[in-house]
Amino acid sequence: LSIRKLMQLRGVQRGEFGARVIEGTSARWACLRRGDCDAVVLGQPQDLLAQEQGYRRLGVSTEAVPDLLYTVTAVRRSWAEANRTAVVRYLRALASAFKLIRTPANREHVIRAIMKTTNASETIAQQTLDLFFSPDRGVLPKQGEIDVSGLGRVIEMMGEAGTIKAPLPEPDRFVDLQYLRAAGVQ
Repeated sequence: LSIRKLMQLRGVQRGEFGARVIEGTSARWACLRRGDCDAVVLGQPQDLLAQEQGYRRLGVSTEAVPDLLYTVTAVRRSWAEANRTAVVRYLRALASAFKLIRTPANREHVIRAIMKTTNASETIAQQTLDLFFSPDRGVLPKQGEIDVSGLGRVIEMMGEAGTIKAPLPEPDRFVDLQYLRAAGVQ
């Protein structure tokens, strides 16, 4: 959905390009390299590897939709209720991880972790952090909090695309903040 808005921002209207669903960054990256796709949505570090190999970046989704909810952890309400202690502990750990990632003193540690988990070079790992935080694009939460207005924007875009029909549901319908509050996050 954000790609349609990014394409419009670049002067390409809806009927001027075709889109298909290809699940996962790895599969989209392979499609681009094979020449079966002219343009694809890539996550990190593949988008940076593509640029390194001469592909051109059309933009980043935050240019078109800066206030979108990008990072979500979801669970069934019934499971969360039955496993409240585990959910709260998980959220505390998640909050600690986001705080660690965002702390400038941990930058080298985070770069090494990116390199280890993605097999990216040090340069690509540094560029990944820069993409998120120089400037801070709001893609990652500060400590695992939920941006309810960003979720509302996702719902609006789904309505615009016809994925869900009006009347659009309120974002609060999908969010139960009690666990984040219990974890001291929100």
